[in-house]
Amino acid sequence: MSDFGQDQWDSKSYADSYSGSQVHLNPSQASIPPVPSMPYGNYPPQQRPGMPYAPSASGYSVVHEKMMKRRSVRQVELFQGNLVLDMPVPSHIVPAGKANVEEFSKMRYTAATCDPDDFMRNKYSLRPFLYNRHTELFIVMTMYNEDEVLFVKTMNAVIKNVAHLCTRDRSKTWGPEGWKKVVVCIVSDGRNKVNKRTLQVLNLMGVYQDGIAKDTVGGKDVTAHIFEYTSQAVVTASGEVSQGSCPVQILFCLKEQNKKKLNSHRWFFNAFGPLIKPNVCVLLDVGTKPTSTSIYELWKCFDKHSGVGGACGEICVDTGRGCSLLLTSPLAASQNFEYKMSNILDKPLESVFGYISVLPGAFSAYRYRALLNGPDGKGPLASYFRGEMLHSGGADGAGLFERNMYLAEDRILCFEIVTKKREAWTLMYVKSAKASTDVPTSVPEFISQRRRWLNGSLFASIHATVFWFRIWTSGQGFFRKLALQVEFIYNGIQLVFTWTAIANFYLAFFFLVSSATANTTTDAFNFLSVGAGKDVFEVFLKLYIALLFVVTVCSLGNRPQGSKWIYISAIMLFGLCNIITMWCAGFTVYLSVSKLTLTQFEHIGQLLETNATFRDIVISLMATYGLYLISSLMHFEPWHMLTSFIQYLFFLPSYVNILMMYAMCNLHDVTWGTKGDNGAAKDLGGAKKIKGDDGKEMMEVELVTSPEDVDHMWNAARNTLRVPPPQEKEHRDAATKQADRDRNSRTNVVLAWVGTNMLMIVAFTSNAFNNFVASYIKTNGSTFNPYLQFLFFALAGLSAVRFTGSFLYLIFRLCGV
Repeated sequence: MSDFGQDQWDSKSYADSYSGSQVHLNPSQASIPPVPSMPYGNYPPQQRPGMPYAPSASGYSVVHEKMMKRRSVRQVELFQGNLVLDMPVPSHIVPAGKANVEEFSKMRYTAATCDPDDFMRNKYSLRPFLYNRHTELFIVMTMYNEDEVLFVKTMNAVIKNVAHLCTRDRSKTWGPEGWKKVVVCIVSDGRNKVNKRTLQVLNLMGVYQDGIAKDTVGGKDVTAHIFEYTSQAVVTASGEVSQGSCPVQILFCLKEQNKKKLNSHRWFFNAFGPLIKPNVCVLLDVGTKPTSTSIYELWKCFDKHSGVGGACGEICVDTGRGCSLLLTSPLAASQNFEYKMSNILDKPLESVFGYISVLPGAFSAYRYRALLNGPDGKGPLASYFRGEMLHSGGADGAGLFERNMYLAEDRILCFEIVTKKREAWTLMYVKSAKASTDVPTSVPEFISQRRRWLNGSLFASIHATVFWFRIWTSGQGFFRKLALQVEFIYNGIQLVFTWTAIANFYLAFFFLVSSATANTTTDAFNFLSVGAGKDVFEVFLKLYIALLFVVTVCSLGNRPQGSKWIYISAIMLFGLCNIITMWCAGFTVYLSVSKLTLTQFEHIGQLLETNATFRDIVISLMATYGLYLISSLMHFEPWHMLTSFIQYLFFLPSYVNILMMYAMCNLHDVTWGTKGDNGAAKDLGGAKKIKGDDGKEMMEVELVTSPEDVDHMWNAARNTLRVPPPQEKEHRDAATKQADRDRNSRTNVVLAWVGTNMLMIVAFTSNAFNNFVASYIKTNGSTFNPYLQFLFFALAGLSAVRFTGSFLYLIFRLCGV
């Protein structure tokens, strides 16, 4: 509030003046006698303003239509110059004995007409601010078009966490009234994108009502619809409603336009944060399910360690009931192994140093004070939200590097917190805080997701490595700076290996297989036939190169959704190549060990010294897979080694060759994968400014006035959710389908053209062809090649035909023919 002058709004006096009052929360009661309702029956249905809804067999559309017809025009007072309405909630969800308490019996609606950065400056307010409540935890759930199943999974998990806080009656901070120190903020990215069944869940909770929102206020376009209610209702995806053990303060921000996740976070941090002034902010994606104590575990980290600026928990793969997903989806199992090893090896290491390269936006927490910008306007939040400006075209001259870097904006935020000038914040990993999330189970979805992750993380890592010196201008202690310097050197080395991953993987394949097939007597494939290893090596070597070529061509021009089967085939063949590699490595170790007697095992160290191949393979295997097993046992989490390790090994070449190749070939694509919604649908009706009888400015709005209508809408929403929605397959529009077909046709032609030429090269330079020539064709010299002879004769024959035609032309010309 230091930016405001004395003649401007004083937040302290403003809060004190209204904190004990109730009338300001319900301006709809202070109005002149109601005006008769407008004759909406004279208008066709598509012209009647109202929040979009999905018709269903339960009769929701019929009830909605009747409710919209029965609305009446009211004149309401402005609250600090803004449209704020207090509407009665359905009687079914008002807790017993709370009918006269404003926050339990009325839902507060605010129509915001400003940018998030101007929210406080335009004198908008929120209930926790007006009630003068201290907010310890401010939880944000961001969503786009997630269905009611995903929303309920996250929402009910958050409610359980709030209930757990209220049970900690021996805590100085928490206890039975602990819910008053928690605010749950739901930000939905675009009114026309939000799932309608999810809105009906919010309706059952009392946090949302149809027929209230307006798209213009006094001629200004509404940018966000803000609904506030303290709910005690717990709703399931099938519409079952029960009463929770404690109330939860909920703030639902429905953005008018789809402006991406960063903009949603800007509403949370820059619009609501300065009013709420929380101690800790928790970030959740809808679809992520924290365990019942996870949010408390994150908060406890901040409470115990005053220097912690950010923290994250362990994100696990939601494996379904009885880990069924690990059995039915090898792709999900490989990701489960990847997530587990990251939480066992990577996050603990970074936490020891004090800098975690990324706190996942799906489940992480920040100390609000650590995020705030400095007096010069620079700081973590300013850097974080620069990505929104870059991707909306608001930063002229921003290069491809910078725009890709801000695909991983959470990495930028972590770097900015740790290197913040004159302050000493660290980041911490909290293993006891766990949350599960869904992972892609289809190949196209998996490739598209990792494209953004890999590009963003690569360029953000380069940025952090290049600007390593900023740790020495931060407020960190000397020894912490030394530790961070060591970590940045380690990250730089990791970056080099990431950049050269494709070459390293190919060279490992080449040398392991070639060494295992070089000697005929110790050939790893003698079980097929004596000396078969050289032919196997040749075939798979050229297959590997061909797969790299195919993946490169597809990555340059095709969407994964349009080349699904090409990518699946490449994954299967790359997995086969890795099986061959692992077989050769294991066979080499077996040959060396099988020659040892029991007494010679005592001198295994000598064997490591004398046999270089055995030494290199054993050390590399133990340093990777051996450490995986040992570290998993140390953390008492070995089960992923049994359920997911084989699948991970099979997919490992694809992680390197396909995902990296697709990501690098699509550096130009700096989108989040969703199209922006730059227009606003004018279908809600507006609020007009008028002068009241006493000369005050009033708003004329059309509202639902009958409590029975509110209850009927609540019952209709519950009945709708009881009917499962029809299964909808993802479909592409006609233009996208045609573009995919055109790209596939182009790709197929290129692959056929180059593939034919490569096939000829492979065929006529192979050992199999040379052996065939040596066995069945008599040669006059060792350098003879029948294809070369064919090529020479063919060229000679073609030249002869051309010469004959030229000669005949001259003859015919001389003869006058």
